[in-house]
Amino acid sequence: MTDKTKRVLLAYSGGLDTSVAVRWIKEKYDCEVICFCADVGQDEDLEAARAKALAVGAKSAVVRDMREEFVRDYVYPALRAGALYEGTYLLGTALARPCIAKGMMEAAEAEGADTISHGATGKGNDQVRFELAAYHFRPGIKIIAPWREWEFKGRKELIAYTKQHNIPIEATADKPYSVDRNLLHTSYEGGVLEDPWKEPDPKMFQRTRDATNTPDLPKTVELDFENGDCVAIDGVAGSPADILARLNSIGGEHGVGRVDLVENRFVGMKSRGVYETPGGSILHAGRAAVESLTLDREVLRLRQDLMPRYAGLVYNGFWFSPERETLQRMVDDIATAITGTARLKLYKGHITTLGRKSPKSLYRTDIVTFEEDDVYDQRDAKGFIKLNALRMRIRTELALNSESKK
Repeated sequence: MTDKTKRVLLAYSGGLDTSVAVRWIKEKYDCEVICFCADVGQDEDLEAARAKALAVGAKSAVVRDMREEFVRDYVYPALRAGALYEGTYLLGTALARPCIAKGMMEAAEAEGADTISHGATGKGNDQVRFELAAYHFRPGIKIIAPWREWEFKGRKELIAYTKQHNIPIEATADKPYSVDRNLLHTSYEGGVLEDPWKEPDPKMFQRTRDATNTPDLPKTVELDFENGDCVAIDGVAGSPADILARLNSIGGEHGVGRVDLVENRFVGMKSRGVYETPGGSILHAGRAAVESLTLDREVLRLRQDLMPRYAGLVYNGFWFSPERETLQRMVDDIATAITGTARLKLYKGHITTLGRKSPKSLYRTDIVTFEEDDVYDQRDAKGFIKLNALRMRIRTELALNSESKK
């Protein structure tokens, strides 16, 4: 960096990496450090995190409640797209990062910071997500990424550093995996989870019960959707954050939403992640049930074809890219048809669709019935089938003719 760094705004979680980063940045760059804590539903004492930031050397700490913004502007749009990374992951961390980055850049502007920083490692996706978002909001921003600069080689050395400087942290040498929490999910990676053959410790999970310890009676819930978004549970309306929080509680009790995934990181390596996404899994299943009634076949297939591209953009940090925004406009237009109610059963870690209904339903009992009807002439199917078989018939006839000439 050519200009002296004077004031750094650090995305601060209160965890191991960022707690070390406060002191390291202050000493390395001889500058002020301001910590930014975004509440995206991690269910932690952020006032305690603020006090901790000040105790380890921050000049000040900003705490901002972004829970409603996170679910309304990031989680719900991704759910409207049916976004699943590599067919499994509901993108809990990937969706939180652009939300946090937006709040961080707004705080950097308000606090007069000339530089931002984060605790993401040089091996992961979060460094890309934070920095792409930062450049979107402020193209000339300076960025310090301690994991790409400092002398520490791994988390064991960080833990030793915290002991040396009396920095309180949650991680230990016996339980060094990294935990990320927000309203959409809880994720676990690293440390003892780096062996993809090793089963996660049942005591590790924070949000969902093990299926063997869930109620013996199933739970039925009804979700009301408008324009692709869930607006009520069992007839009780709520904001997006409220809806997700309530479903997290219900789903967690019944053990739904656990995923153990070996995924492909943007930087090129494979990584093992374990996730709990109870509420998000229920919302995904409910929306899929309603859209099965309301979306035209080819429109649904188009959206399904584009979903992996959309999910990949989010996972790789391109939330603020023009291509994601273009896809979102199309997805939102498609979602205007997804209005109705889904009835789901939650039982022993599973989600089962029991029923669905919609005022915009394309489902016609008078057409699909096996009983007598006067709206569908079954004789029409003969020509339909014959025309669809034409290319296959031509290919087979060609092969037969070639064979007969031998």
